[in-house]
Amino acid sequence: MTRPIALAALLACSPAFAAAQDSTPAEESVNPGINTKFLDPSLEVDDWLKRFEVESREVFDARDAVLAACGVAPGMRVADVGAGTGLYTRLFSSAVGDTGWVYAVDISAPFLAHIQARAKQEDQTNITAVLCPEDSVALPPGSVDLVFICDTYHHFEFPNSTMASIHRALKPGGHLVVVDFERIIGKSSAWVLGHVRAGKKVFREEIEGAGLKFVEQVDVEGLEENYFLRFEKPAA
Repeated sequence: MTRPIALAALLACSPAFAAAQDSTPAEESVNPGINTKFLDPSLEVDDWLKRFEVESREVFDARDAVLAACGVAPGMRVADVGAGTGLYTRLFSSAVGDTGWVYAVDISAPFLAHIQARAKQEDQTNITAVLCPEDSVALPPGSVDLVFICDTYHHFEFPNSTMASIHRALKPGGHLVVVDFERIIGKSSAWVLGHVRAGKKVFREEIEGAGLKFVEQVDVEGLEENYFLRFEKPAA
């Protein structure tokens, strides 16, 4: 049974929950303003559906191959961080089955409202929408087997704080998958160079700095502008 956004938002904003999540000093934004449009309560989801769920978008066209590379199995608990319009949330919902669960995590209330409405329409009852703050995924410790971040890591304004919350949310032995744009001067598009703050090496260092172990880079059929990295939370 899906939980209402209001409950997820209340959990995320609860002072006690926030204190349990992080007691470190506030982190400064590494890219102020990059998420302003997603924080707008009047955001038009239909406009983003036309951008996110079209064959011309690489991670949409290659969605089945990306899903297969994630290695999701029935019964798993998955967090789709930066869920957007819910493309991968829906795929994960089907993959984990009735015994699994999917958390659609986003800073945008309109996106989450759309995901919940679509889940109800398609009778996907194993999805929880989580309205998170900008510096945390707002999930309980040890709650998920896999965290999936697709074309969203470069939107993390507070990568250290957000990654600390992801580390906590993962079960020991759990995995993090990051799909993001290759940023290579002289090769990447002008849009990528202007929009994505850093390349794969920097992002990998930040993630490893949060205590996750790099496992592999997977060559996924259909991904050329994006890379697929897998990390693991050590079991001990």
